Amino acid sequence: MIHPSYVELMKVVNSDATEVGEEPVVNSRYSIVLAAAKRARQIIGGDDPFVAKPKCNKPLSIAVEELYNQDVKILSEEEAAKLIAEEEAREAQRAKEREEQLREYARKQAEAALQAENTTEVEAEEEATTEE
Repeated sequence: MIHPSYVELMKVVNSDATEVGEEPVVNSRYSIVLAAAKRARQIIGGDDPFVAKPKCNKPLSIAVEELYNQDVKILSEEEAAKLIAEEEAREAQRAKEREEQLREYARKQAEAALQAENTTEVEAEEEATTEE
């Protein structure tokens, strides 16, 4: 028998949905298998496991252990869409800040170049007057 069983794993994953009338995140075995397989693919792809010392080194076993320990949370479509929108907003803000920093840097470089040019012109004029 596989431990934890589908039933145990579903209970643990759905334990956050405690409000009355709230739909559980995982409604079927298919959903839990799909979530575990998706997480296993992420681990195979190079993501670090959240389990420090997994009982088994196989990616699917690690994924199931992560789900059972609640190290990984399965999100509903609404929660996932909300997180994606929040991350996109944060990224847009970071891009705006980077753009402002680049503008400020370019402004300072232009000022420094102008100041250097003015200094060179003044020095050239001073040399011309001392030679006369």
